[in-house]
Amino acid sequence: MNNLLGRAAVAALITAFASEALATEWNVSLWGQRRAFTEHVHKLAELVEEKTGGAFTMNISYGGLSKNTENLDGISIGAFEMAQFCAGYHRDKNRAITVLELPFLGVGNLEEEVAVSHAIYAHPAVTEEMAQWNAKMLMTSPMPQYNLVGTGEPRDSLEEFDGMRVRATGGLGEAFSAVGGVPTSVTSSEAYNAMESGVVDTVAFAQHAHLSFRTIDIASWWTENLNPGTVNCPVVVNIDAYEALSDDERAALDSSVDEAIAHYLANYGELLKQWDSILAEKNVTRVTVPEEEIARFREVAKPIHDAWISDMASQGFPAQELYDLVQSTLDKERM
Repeated sequence: MNNLLGRAAVAALITAFASEALATEWNVSLWGQRRAFTEHVHKLAELVEEKTGGAFTMNISYGGLSKNTENLDGISIGAFEMAQFCAGYHRDKNRAITVLELPFLGVGNLEEEVAVSHAIYAHPAVTEEMAQWNAKMLMTSPMPQYNLVGTGEPRDSLEEFDGMRVRATGGLGEAFSAVGGVPTSVTSSEAYNAMESGVVDTVAFAQHAHLSFRTIDIASWWTENLNPGTVNCPVVVNIDAYEALSDDERAALDSSVDEAIAHYLANYGELLKQWDSILAEKNVTRVTVPEEEIARFREVAKPIHDAWISDMASQGFPAQELYDLVQSTLDKERM
């Protein structure tokens, strides 16, 4: 009987060790803190763990694995298996997707942002460029159109943007530069200190980031309708890690993306509902930019689109095709 019990105990230990050895754990590099911008990553991890019975889990880290500006580099060397980054942090490394950061593209809501992002991510030119970093696009982190918070007197005309020091990256930075602004690309984590110390007068963020990075706490005004554009922030996975997954694990991951995005949209919708009361609570003045000023801004932005197409085409990218794909996807979404 003792021998039988002994053999049973050994068998149980072997089974336990085998199960542990077969388990897959991915490290995920994010930054800041858990917020609306990262809720889809948490939902994805939850769904994958559930679908695989705990055999595939994700260890989500906020800044403990890498700086936000170095997440794509970390993916390229396999320092972690999944990461989020924003195209504007290193435009030379992800040139094709910067089409999504052009100012005044006409994207009207988060659902349209998801559609155009995923259409661009699926384009062969993007797949090929990301593969140079051993990265595979998994999903977007859709953000609303950015708007400004600022200190001092409110600004609501192009003339008042002249000389304005603004935290804005990518195409947004180019747009403000075109009207005389002075953009700086400090990271989101540095934006509060830059604003508090007077390095910048204004910060361009989506609502969740104004909350998470506390720029709303020291702002005196917010532009509620400027809507000059947004940044594009994909979630990517290391190609080697992705290909090393079992068929079941890969299916669990791929099939969870749409549900994770749906969760993100629902969660962000709740935040937007609360935004008015947040502004009132913090005594932040809502600034409505006159439509004629926005129209002038759009006109100024048009040459930026043309310059992007020309520049990317000269580097061998199907630039016009990528630009047209954004417009055709928007048309399709609105049918």
